[in-house]
Amino acid sequence: MSMKQKIALVLGATGGIGNAMTKTLIQRGWQVRALHRRAEQMMEQDRSGIVWRQGDAMQAQDVVAAAAGAAIIVHAVNPPAYRNWAQLVMPMIENSIAAARASGARIVLPGTVYNYGPDAFPDLSETSPQNPATRKGAIRVQLEDRLRHAAQSGVRTLVVRAGDFFGPHLANSWFSQGLVKPGRPVASVTYPGKRGIGHQWAYLPDVAETMMQLIEREQALAAFDTFHMNGHWDADGTQMVAAIGRAGCAMGQAGVKARKFPWWLLPLAAPFVPVFRELREVGYLWRQPLRLDNRRLLQLLGSEPHTALDDAVKATLIGLACLKP
Repeated sequence: MSMKQKIALVLGATGGIGNAMTKTLIQRGWQVRALHRRAEQMMEQDRSGIVWRQGDAMQAQDVVAAAAGAAIIVHAVNPPAYRNWAQLVMPMIENSIAAARASGARIVLPGTVYNYGPDAFPDLSETSPQNPATRKGAIRVQLEDRLRHAAQSGVRTLVVRAGDFFGPHLANSWFSQGLVKPGRPVASVTYPGKRGIGHQWAYLPDVAETMMQLIEREQALAAFDTFHMNGHWDADGTQMVAAIGRAGCAMGQAGVKARKFPWWLLPLAAPFVPVFRELREVGYLWRQPLRLDNRRLLQLLGSEPHTALDDAVKATLIGLACLKP
């Protein structure tokens, strides 16, 4: 790194991966800017060192102005509660592309497994075909295709794809919305998958550290580059539940019961609870094992940043106020 402090713009800094990235970037000595519609309020509340900029990710001029002089733009902004993807996802990425074109920054995108359909299951590499079977998947493929096209005219992108996120600062996730209830001691875990079906998880600080190490190897990256993480592979669907139970017992809580997620309820409640309709669409991810292959990442980094499962789960539960520090 040069003597001049590098600048990063993080879109979605109050979300899970955005928050993890701001912390990692600041630890590395970067100046971090974050766009927010209530920037003054965030400046009063936040003491992390983030430079808050007033603006909206849906407004191109706001994103372009905030990205001036930036080396990277972390595009970690998503429509809340899985809703309005068709109306919001593509306009927001177009604004990030415009900002990257103006500033010369590389876009850093957290990828999803929604891009893949049954023809690519169960082992997913960076070159696996992207023929999604869902609306969300089709939109994510369109998003990455747009970035790939933009790379041909000088807008660089890095996509890091990982499993289901969990971590101490994550409100919108299966872990925090399905498995446990934030703010309450863990008496039971509601697990969406079936026993015997593997599932892939990704601890947010590990994802952020992986992104950071790739960013620091800019010279080794292609104009449009993609890497997959292994994260935490729960081979039979019982390991995450067991880790939550161990964390609770270590803090003096009673034994944790495992309960099945009420999938039968979603179609009945979907007309009244929009988020249930959206969750139902991605339910297939819990009915079959999908695993991201991280061999390409290992070739470049040598090893993948990895926090032990029990340590990661304990930090997550403390962050969600399910355990006392």
